[in-house]
Amino acid sequence: MKQIPNLFTLLNLLCGCIAIVMVMQTGLTMAYSSNGETIVEIPEQMQWASVLLAGAAIIDFCDGFFARLLKVPSDMGKQLDSLADLVSFGVVPGLIAWQFLRLSVAQDADGLDASIGWLLPAFILPCAGAFRLARFNIDTTQHYGFKGVPIPAAGLLLASFPLIYWNTQETWVISLLLNKWVWYGIILLVSYLMVSTLPMMALKFTHLTFRKLFPFLLMAVIAVITAFLWGWLSVPVTFIAYVVLSLLLKQKES
Repeated sequence: MKQIPNLFTLLNLLCGCIAIVMVMQTGLTMAYSSNGETIVEIPEQMQWASVLLAGAAIIDFCDGFFARLLKVPSDMGKQLDSLADLVSFGVVPGLIAWQFLRLSVAQDADGLDASIGWLLPAFILPCAGAFRLARFNIDTTQHYGFKGVPIPAAGLLLASFPLIYWNTQETWVISLLLNKWVWYGIILLVSYLMVSTLPMMALKFTHLTFRKLFPFLLMAVIAVITAFLWGWLSVPVTFIAYVVLSLLLKQKES
């Protein structure tokens, strides 16, 4: 029984590993035939990485839920959970950012000859995520709230961008997601929010009351309304609402 939560954690890791493969499917490959060089179209798979990360987030919730339900929390489970989260919500989002930066840089006049240095900032995300997870593992004060944005929230934000890009008809949205400077801003902002000590809400309460649940109910309403109006753009909007509400509630309490 005590290994059931760990099995869920490993399933989270498996989703992350498969998502890495999906992100690296860029949608085009080269093949050689007897008639010469031929371009063969391969379906782009990055959207499936987003779906896998959504599944990983659900599984990530389940492992903690079952650990508490079965009363089998362990230090090993805590460490294993962080290792899985780093892959699913750190490495995969970093690769998503890498691919979007690659697409952005390729649009420049000399994009095909551009230095790899333009793409390396994408890996600030997994580095920031690793720092945040390590700090969380040794911090004994984050029982009912987080210091800094949790890595699954940051990972799901990045995972929404492929779904937004390949399912929107808005040219301004596509232009923003193909702008390397916008991506540098996203990378730096999300990384800062993870490594910061800003107080963030967590659904961990000893007594569930309407007052404590209200911000989460409000975010759910925002998510539903924006999803109806703007589709996958609701994910960044809900992420912003989460950060803003966390900061406002902390100021109110102090």
